[in-house]
Amino acid sequence: MIYIIFNISLWLHLLSAGGFIVFLISQQKFVFRISYWTLLSGFLLHTAFLILRYILIGGTPVFDLSSALSLFSWSIVLAYLLLHLRFGLMVLGSFAAPFAAFFMIISSAMSWSDAPAGVGFKSLWLTVHVGTIFLGNGLFAINFLGSIMYLFQEYYIKEKKLGGFYNRLPSLATIDSINYQSLVTGFPLLTVGMISGSIYAQYTLGTYWQWDPKEVWSFVTWLAYAALIHERVAIGWRGRKAAIMSIGCFALLIFTFLVVSLWMGGYHSFGSLGEKRGL
Repeated sequence: MIYIIFNISLWLHLLSAGGFIVFLISQQKFVFRISYWTLLSGFLLHTAFLILRYILIGGTPVFDLSSALSLFSWSIVLAYLLLHLRFGLMVLGSFAAPFAAFFMIISSAMSWSDAPAGVGFKSLWLTVHVGTIFLGNGLFAINFLGSIMYLFQEYYIKEKKLGGFYNRLPSLATIDSINYQSLVTGFPLLTVGMISGSIYAQYTLGTYWQWDPKEVWSFVTWLAYAALIHERVAIGWRGRKAAIMSIGCFALLIFTFLVVSLWMGGYHSFGSLGEKRGL
């Protein structure tokens, strides 16, 4: 039953993504409104699905890649919806909705594991750890998409191609503001996620740090975003430099999230989580 909810949510995300692309081309506000409310409906159903899976499993549903991608997609949409309330930037949905739908498609193509979580996976610290990490990742995804938008717009300005796609994107200052806001909001969440993860590790493994590959690369990712924050706040980086570094940081985040979790082993790997979830 709950996977019917997920499938309906997926189709709503796909319809919304298509609608936002049509809006990007047509610039018709009614198309945006339909796409926005379709995305919001899909997001609410996706939220219900995640809550039901949490109840079904008895713990945070991130033990397999399908679940993690589903939660990542959800966090991207949440970050977009929150930033839309702050900035009201309609065109941002034309980038965020297809990006989130892409991860939902991959998630839907994989098998789900509904084996119940063991006692060690029912800790509040684990819920805080996963929740803050993924919320931060969602904001970093918006930061990445905004950086792509910035480089596109800068290119059109430099080449004096001031028609077509240029008119469909906001000003460089507006895009940079969104990038800054998503960065300074996402970084504290990432920090809280890492701290709560260390506390959870102490609770379950008896140590705050084990030099697990995911721990090491997560710390490297944290350092990269910390450096970006420093360059933006202390040095005053804006525009192109910040956008390029944001893209690099997000590439590192995706590497940590997917490559490290799938192929580098350790107790954070999806294979290890699947084996230990019943403990």
